[in-house]
Amino acid sequence: MEVTPNSLTNDQLHIINSSLNSKQFLSGVAGTGKTTAGVERVLHLLQKGIPGNEILILLPQRTLATPYFNALQNRKIPPGSVVNILTIGGLARRMVDLFWPLIAEEAGFANPENPPIFLTLETAQYYMAHLVRPLLTEGFFESLTLDRNRLYSQILDNLSKSAVNGFSYTEISERMKSAWIGEKAQEHIFDDAQMCANKFRQYCLENNLLDFSLQLEVFLQHLWSSPLCFETITGRYKHLVFDNIEEATPVTTDLIHEWLPHFESSLLIYDEEAGYRRFLGADPDLAFSLIDDCEIQIEFTSGFVNSNAMRRFGSALAKALNSPQSLHPTLNESEDSNGTGETVPIHFPQPGIRFYPDMLNWVAEKISTLIENGTQPGEIVVLAPYLSDALRYPLVNRLSNQGIPTRSHRPSRSLREETAIQCMLNLVKLVYPSWGFIPTPSEFAHALTQAISSMDLIRAQLLTKIVYRKGNLSSFDDIKPELQERITYTLGERYENLRLWLANESEGKEIELDHFLSRLFGEVLSQPGFGFHDDYQSGIASANLIESAEKFRQIAGTPLAAEGVLIGREFLLMIEEGVIAAQYLRPWQVSEDDAVY
Repeated sequence: MEVTPNSLTNDQLHIINSSLNSKQFLSGVAGTGKTTAGVERVLHLLQKGIPGNEILILLPQRTLATPYFNALQNRKIPPGSVVNILTIGGLARRMVDLFWPLIAEEAGFANPENPPIFLTLETAQYYMAHLVRPLLTEGFFESLTLDRNRLYSQILDNLSKSAVNGFSYTEISERMKSAWIGEKAQEHIFDDAQMCANKFRQYCLENNLLDFSLQLEVFLQHLWSSPLCFETITGRYKHLVFDNIEEATPVTTDLIHEWLPHFESSLLIYDEEAGYRRFLGADPDLAFSLIDDCEIQIEFTSGFVNSNAMRRFGSALAKALNSPQSLHPTLNESEDSNGTGETVPIHFPQPGIRFYPDMLNWVAEKISTLIENGTQPGEIVVLAPYLSDALRYPLVNRLSNQGIPTRSHRPSRSLREETAIQCMLNLVKLVYPSWGFIPTPSEFAHALTQAISSMDLIRAQLLTKIVYRKGNLSSFDDIKPELQERITYTLGERYENLRLWLANESEGKEIELDHFLSRLFGEVLSQPGFGFHDDYQSGIASANLIESAEKFRQIAGTPLAAEGVLIGREFLLMIEEGVIAAQYLRPWQVSEDDAVY
């Protein structure tokens, strides 16, 4: 039965209802319905009786899989096996895990009889820090001004770049030197980075640890070339949908080029004017060359998401941003490139708007005015080349003070930068003072504002000044009545409930950190009267922290315990160093759509 929904265009229906042995290449700019066609093609294959486990959906990033996950969960599909939705890294991990006994010794692992340990982004940073931290005291990177967490993640990124571009990790230093145009005296930094990469890779081979780069290398160099593995993969997957191939890395493109003839049908979806992950190794031009491997080539041109006005705005904005300030003698308005007369106002610093707070006030006032004039918050976006905390926090606070909902996105934010996570970790420090992390009065006051609903910073600081002494908390009942009234008895009761819960936990047996965090969230912070109640963003942040602590315990816990190291303390130290958070995808995530983004 062919798909014929009224909401689909003829071009989409042509893609969806193509024969089950067609090789299709679909291109078009964003918003032209390409992913919708990809989703419906998968559902069409299932309706045609194709088993789910013969269908492979590939994407360059996990976050791009949401439309496919939602469709397969929410639509009526035939019962049977599950469709695989993977990144190339996810596929590599599955194959390495499956064929580990056959290739572990050949790949150079010291203990091939033991199972592999797959590292997350966070645990990889931990092991990198474990190896690099002593080198820093010896003078490595002494001329480099960079936060440690950024240094660790950059070395890991170098390893990943070597893997996705298909060259040996031992060439990292020479390649960086060949691209360097600065002072030659600084080239020793690249040698330091190479030494750290070498030590990390050797440590992984000695301990059966596989970060992303090693997973990909083992898969491509030892498994893809193996007839047994190749036949297993090509024999299992018969139909391919690869969305956003413009973000594919060179090794992924080469693999797909070799793999395509073995699929019965394929749909490659290319987003024109994209390829934004070039800095992560994407090669849009090479990915586009896959068009030659497909007999059906279709381009979508009709937009469903971007209106004509939005496209004109994009053209005008691009023209304005590419024009030097000297071309705008006044608070200029740049005409759009289509000659429609629509303009984009370009505001340069003027007398009275000279400093950073002035800019933030100006942006907040503009947003407030738009909303007062009928614009919905969800229709407003604030873009910044770099979303620093110095920009994010004050702008969010200014809008919150006016009752304007907001949500923000910065993938490279570390876990410690989330206020909800800061609150939970400061409470952990109070329960386990033997770990050596005692919150400062300021940290505890801010934790109170997050933990207790309606607790403002002024009353939190007053309460902290009275009850907090070097990690010890006294009772609200011992406070003078006039000060109790200033803080209010309602907030005092909530503080007392929190204090008693923490005191009870500190007297009990120490439990795994992820178990403690789960109880802290479930038994206290998410309850009515406390800060995380009905706060979905805090709930998501808490879930991310708990999952991170759990994976750290599962991956690093056994060797740390053997060395007598406290696992929870080591995890806390890692977070304090600013480990960059991994991506966490949750089916229950709730985002406030009608909020300034």
